[in-house]
Amino acid sequence: MASEYAEIDGVSTEKAIAPWLSIVGIGEDGLEGLGRNALGAIETADLVFGGKRHLALAADAIHGEARPWPVPFDVEIAEVVALRGRKVCVLASGDPFFYGVGVTLLRHVAAEEVVSYPAPSAFSLAASRLGWALQDVDCVSLHGRSIDLIRPRLHPGAKLIVLTSDEKAPAPLAQLLCDASFGPSNFTLLETLGGPREKVRHGKAAEFLASHVDPLNVVAIEVVADETARILPYSQGLDDALFEHDGQMTKREIRAVTLSSLSPRHGELLWDIGAGSGSIGIEWMLAHPSLRAIGIEQHPERAERATRNAQAFGVPGLEVMIGPAPQAFEGLPAPDAIFIGGGGSEHGVLDGAIEALKPGGRLVANAVTLEMEAMLLGAKARLGGSLIRLEVARASPVGSMQGWRAAMPVTQWAWVKP
Repeated sequence: MASEYAEIDGVSTEKAIAPWLSIVGIGEDGLEGLGRNALGAIETADLVFGGKRHLALAADAIHGEARPWPVPFDVEIAEVVALRGRKVCVLASGDPFFYGVGVTLLRHVAAEEVVSYPAPSAFSLAASRLGWALQDVDCVSLHGRSIDLIRPRLHPGAKLIVLTSDEKAPAPLAQLLCDASFGPSNFTLLETLGGPREKVRHGKAAEFLASHVDPLNVVAIEVVADETARILPYSQGLDDALFEHDGQMTKREIRAVTLSSLSPRHGELLWDIGAGSGSIGIEWMLAHPSLRAIGIEQHPERAERATRNAQAFGVPGLEVMIGPAPQAFEGLPAPDAIFIGGGGSEHGVLDGAIEALKPGGRLVANAVTLEMEAMLLGAKARLGGSLIRLEVARASPVGSMQGWRAAMPVTQWAWVKP
């Protein structure tokens, strides 16, 4: 049981709160697929919330008031929270806590106030139909999200189960695979899983021509690449050729060391100051889905290029702010880490970044000019941290032979804010 504090004669006491909210996962088989306790939660509820489809599936068991979700959906779940203490039931698709409404509800209601009765998720049902080991499958929700999120997961041999938004979603997903040279991938469309209208259709992404697709569908993909496929490696320091750029970008060897120095951690926010092509912010976000990044770029054409790169790399959530630093810092959420690349020697940028960084946050700055290097040497003398010098040479033609051609050396200062 949950508890809340009540003050009696100036003394706080703990008062127990009984569970009042039930969350019932319901499949396309309706009431027949529910256990006794889940069925009882629906029958005894004063109010039952759900989508129109869910309410129709459970109609024979609803004895209280049925309330369909408002359109657009209220992410604050205000109607449900306002009924705290009454018997309330929320109907959800399959497993309410796997890309489901249960996650949203428990941002506003304590877990101890809730009893949940999950049903098999669409991912579980799809894996069982295909005979796939679910622990070896990459489960992705594209429901209401950009299909570009699929791009980093496209590796030969990978198995993906993708939750879509509606009947229109599978076709552009198949087209994305073709455009990225994954057209030979096995592409299975699974519709209304678990219900009487269940249908499973197999084919290749390049041959996808399915018509009359049910809005309730998932797509299973066995990834097969052709020789020109755009595969995004898991390592840091991606090939420069994968990025659209104008030459002003942190090159792959330096980028790999920079990402290592930035040391991404779960849920953190990065500011990439002087974002250029967006390569640092993009690779930061590719390290884990929980990571966020804001690129700050004063040149509009570079900002647009960074946005295009973010989409092409499957991290469309990269935010790009157009404006000069440090003025562009105003109003931005405080970062856990900051990278300063181009433009870092301009007045106030380094000091503004230091001030904005959260305590315990990490700042990494790269210098290729003498002016920026002098600034970093001064910062090291004043604040501590570490300095390294990075030099890379690449083999290139010298007449009919090969020789080493050195790139501009980079001085890197890394510092943790006390």
